[in-house]
Amino acid sequence: MAQEMIEGINPTRMELLKLKDREKLAVKGHSLLKEKRNALIMEFFNILERVKGSREGVEATLQEAYKDLSDAQMVMGDLAVKKSAMSVKESVNVEIESRSVMGVVVPLIESEIGQKNMVQRGYGFLETSVKLDEAASKFEESIKLIIELAEIEKTIMLLAIEIESTKRRVNALEHIIIPKIENTVKYIEMRLEEMERENFVRLKMIKKTMEME
Repeated sequence: MAQEMIEGINPTRMELLKLKDREKLAVKGHSLLKEKRNALIMEFFNILERVKGSREGVEATLQEAYKDLSDAQMVMGDLAVKKSAMSVKESVNVEIESRSVMGVVVPLIESEIGQKNMVQRGYGFLETSVKLDEAASKFEESIKLIIELAEIEKTIMLLAIEIESTKRRVNALEHIIIPKIENTVKYIEMRLEEMERENFVRLKMIKKTMEME
């Protein structure tokens, strides 16, 4: 199998020096990219552990919230629960900024979702059940957990994209670019040696011819 080389390169000493500089840069870049890839993978799996725990937290809190809501419906009736729900004031303040994880820009979501009392939610004390308060409290907690989960999952997705991109660049340098440069360097060195031998033989023949005259 023929070794691949860089096309359009003249076998000169100047080109050889340029190629050797390119080879040094490519090898250094390959090393740095491998370090980045490995660090990204470690960060990815660290955050992945948080995703599992966060999802489980959301699921558990939502299950409790829906159970309390079901209990409230049994005590108050569906219409009373719906009436109370319609009176609730929706207010979720979310600010999305960004931060850098190993050079990858990921979202940083800040939310202001605190525990509210009945007055803040907008329904009265007399016509509601304590189960409705407990359900509302757990739903508020669920919203906060869901926002946190969204931040983590988006970070995971962006890290996965960057890992795949970095892997492709590492592989391209390792299996295509660096081998091509190395093969071209070897070819030029071989051609320069051949040219030196040819020049030596030519000079020897010229000298011999001059001595015979």
